[in-house]
This record gives sequence, C-alpha cells and structure tokens, in this order.
Amino acid sequence: MPAVTSPATASRRQRILAAAAALLGLLALVVLVAVPARPAGAQEDGGRDGVDRSEVVVEVFWGDGCPHCEALLQFLDELTGRVDGVTVVAREVWYDRAAQQLMGERARAIGVRSDAVPLTIVGDQAWVGYSGPIGAQIEAAVLRQRGGAAPAPSGGDAVPDAGEATVIDVPLVGEVDVQGRSLLVATALIAVVDGLNPCSLWVLTMLLALVLHTGSRRRVAAIGGTFLFVTTLVYGLFIVGVYGAMSLVGSLGWIRALVAVFAICFGLVNVKDYLWFGAGPSLTIADERKPRLYRRARSLAGADLALPAALVAAAVMAAGVALVELPCTAGFPVVWSDLVANTGASGATFGVLLAVYLVVYLLDELVVFGAAVVTMRVTKLQERHGRALKLVGGMVMIVIGFTIVTAPQVLEEPVGSLVVFLVAAGLSALVVLVDRVVRRRLPARSESGR
Repeated sequence: MPAVTSPATASRRQRILAAAAALLGLLALVVLVAVPARPAGAQEDGGRDGVDRSEVVVEVFWGDGCPHCEALLQFLDELTGRVDGVTVVAREVWYDRAAQQLMGERARAIGVRSDAVPLTIVGDQAWVGYSGPIGAQIEAAVLRQRGGAAPAPSGGDAVPDAGEATVIDVPLVGEVDVQGRSLLVATALIAVVDGLNPCSLWVLTMLLALVLHTGSRRRVAAIGGTFLFVTTLVYGLFIVGVYGAMSLVGSLGWIRALVAVFAICFGLVNVKDYLWFGAGPSLTIADERKPRLYRRARSLAGADLALPAALVAAAVMAAGVALVELPCTAGFPVVWSDLVANTGASGATFGVLLAVYLVVYLLDELVVFGAAVVTMRVTKLQERHGRALKLVGGMVMIVIGFTIVTAPQVLEEPVGSLVVFLVAAGLSALVVLVDRVVRRRLPARSESGR
C-alpha cells in the first residue's frame, strides 16, 4: 500500500528543493563572475601547440614632453602591430597625480626607482628609461609571456639581442650594467672633448714649467700629481652635484629643452672665442686672476719650501683652480649628467660611468704630466692652441644641443654618438678654413682700398 504524504511534508520538501536550486544558481553565478570567459578560438595553457595565448599587459608610466617616452610609445605601438595579444596601458604621470601615486606604488612593489620616466612594467620585470637594448629586453619579456619566439622585423633582420647591454665587473661592487655600449661611447666621447680644456692645460703647463726649475724629478712628480688629483676630485664632486640636480628635476619636460639651450649658448661663446678672442663674453680664466695664480705656482717652485708643505700648498691651489676653471668646462658635465639621468641609471651605473668620464677627461693632462716628468721639459700652451681647442669644444656643444632638441635618441646609440662628434669635427674644420680665407682676403682689400 503506497505511503501517503501529508500536505505538510510535501510543502517542506518543496521548500528544501527551492532552497537547493537557489543555492546552486548562486554558486553558478559566482563561478561565471570569477572565471572570465575565454575569447573565441583561444586555447588552454599547454594546448596542442604548447603556446600560451593569454593576453600580455605592458604598463607604461610616461611624461608628456619626454623624448624617451615618445620613442618608447612608438616602439610599443609597432610591437603591438607585430605581436598579437599585447595590450599597452599608458599613464601620463607629470600632470596626473593619481598616476604618479600609482607609479610609486608599482615601482616600490617591484623594487625599482620611481623618480624617472619612462617606467615600463611587464609582469614582475621593470625598466626605467628607454634605448634600443631596453626595447629588445621588453620585447623578449613579452614574447616569453606569450610563449612564442621572436618574430623577424621587416627586412628580415634579426631582432636586436638584449645582450647588447654591457655589464662591467667592478671590484668591491660586483657586476654593474651600464645599460648598453651607447652610454659608454657617449661618456668617452664627451669626456675626451671636455678634457681638451685650455684653461686647465694652461694652468698645468704653467705650474710644471715653474717647478721644473728646481731640477728635481721627484718634486715635479709629487706636486704635479697632487695638483691633478685634487682638481679631478673637485671636478668629480661638481659632476655628482649636477647629476643629483638633474635626477631630481629631469622628470620635468622643459628641463631637457633648457639643457639644449644652455649647450648651444655655451658652444657659441666658445666658437666666438676662436674667431674673436678677448672680445665680448668669454668662458676663460679672467685676466685679473692669472697673476695671482702665477704667484701661487711660483711659490711652489722654491727649493727652500719643504716638500710636504709644497704638497699642501699645491692641493689648496688645485682646489681653487678647479673652481675658477668651472666656467670653462661646466657645459659638458651638464649635458652628460642630463643624458645619464634620462636613462634612469642606477647609482652603481652612474659611479662606473663617472669613473670612466674622469679617467678619459684626464688623459691629455696625464700625457703632458708624464712627458714633463720623463723629459724634465714642458711646452706651454699657446693662445692659438687654446683657441683651436675652444672651437672644437664649442662646436661639439652646439651640435649636441641641436641633437637634444631634434633627435635625442641619436645620442643613445654608439654609432649615433660617433656621428654627432664627427659632424662637430667637420664643422670645426670648415670654420677654420673659412676663417683663414677671410683673413687672407682682408689685407688684400685694405691694400686695394688705399
């Protein structure tokens, strides 16, 4: 005989079934919301071809007016056209406070600096600045997340290898990435021209010439070496200060334009010194300071002055001379510091590059100093030599200034840096040629006018 279900029991069962159905529906809704739908045609990870088709997000924090940022965004635009499944999320941070805060949070989470742009983040990797090698590293990271191989760009050339970055093993520091050969090349070239400083060469040759009269090679080596060491130390501290300032304000878009204007003006004054030496403004040691420098140098030449006392006096004189010489050469540290700061170089990288800069900067003075110690003779710097050095240095600054304004990325490539300096050398030769032709014709016109 079938069991008879009471109306109360049936009603209870219906309520239980309704509650279970509602719970299952709610669970299904949670699953649908938590697990996003896969695009049509997408495969699961580890599919038949072993390729991960998930989308890769590239975060970029950039500044409006930053040339490196513009170059990076153009590169990423080309990258998204060549590689499918790549999304670029770009946030402007110079005028957007919320984006600035987010950039700081993201940078701290990954452990990179947040005081320079552009900052690019792919997964748990980040890059500060932009250059050819950095672009290659970003593309390699994107392709690793996509699970594919690097595609060949148009023309069939291979994708640039991220291994172009140069790593130097520094004693007591370890391996330091100097962010590609471009910074090394640009540093060496700028330092070479900066070292051809007629102000410092004039003081050094004048000092050596006076000390040579003592006839003591040991005294010449000690006093000359002390002078070079102290002047280089003071100059290095000056560059550190300039770099610190550039690192703080370099994120402002107008700073680079100001640096370019400064470089061009600095260069024009030096070119003027070649054409009309002594007329108008000049970036040289003032004539009223030279007698005092000469007296100090002469006091070191006295054989009756004990060597320790002479070394102390030489160090004091060198510190003063280094400060007096700054107007002659300050333009190069400003341009170089701006270049390094805009790449987002780390403290260790800056330290290595500064050491390279100072060594190269000293080369010509070391040659003069070494020759004086060996031969006990020195040739004083003549005015025509100083004018020629100022012409070359000034023309380099002018070309660099225009390059910063028109194509700053050129200075970030080794070949580009070399081309800039070759152009400056060619223009210097052209100025010398034109100046000689004009000076030869002027006397002839004066004679014909009589």
